[in-house]
Amino acid sequence: MDTQFWDDMYRSREQLFSGSPNGVLVTEVTDLPPGQALDVGCGEGADALWLARRGWQVTAVDISRIAVERAAAAATDIESRVAWTRADLASTPPPAAAFDLVSAQYFPLKRQPDHSVLRGLLDAVAPGGTLLFATHALADLTPDQERDFNPSDYYQPDDIAGLLDDGWTVLVNETRPRTAPAPAGTHHTRDTVLRARRLR
Repeated sequence: MDTQFWDDMYRSREQLFSGSPNGVLVTEVTDLPPGQALDVGCGEGADALWLARRGWQVTAVDISRIAVERAAAAATDIESRVAWTRADLASTPPPAAAFDLVSAQYFPLKRQPDHSVLRGLLDAVAPGGTLLFATHALADLTPDQERDFNPSDYYQPDDIAGLLDDGWTVLVNETRPRTAPAPAGTHHTRDTVLRARRLR
């Protein structure tokens, strides 16, 4: 799932996603005071736009240039509140302790022996800040040999919770029904969600 893969995916349709913010984000973040947010794998920008319109200053990152260009084109009313960035977080980690919210919604984060990319995301959360990581429930995912995709190769929220030290408190670590219908052609009926607060 490299840059070419995602550019081709976005190029294949005029709009890849619904344009609505992810339900997990809305549920978990509505009551948080606005601050600095990092939207990991921002896609066409629905989450970043929702955050910005609620007063957040957002850094929205995606590996796909096409996705970032589409997102920026939809953000004319809040241009100053979102920094749209094309970057590969595997090679360019975000700044440390810079964000009150790091949100990764259905971001395919591949497991690594040293957890370097994951640790980069964890380090980006400022003291007192929130990590929000959501994915499709593992039971709803099936391997795709054509795309060389095996769900067990990717972090699940429970994996991440197990790597957090005593500098964190886990507020949510659960599987729950989706708040929106499953994307067309899929069987994604449940989300697995981790919400954790960095203490120091």
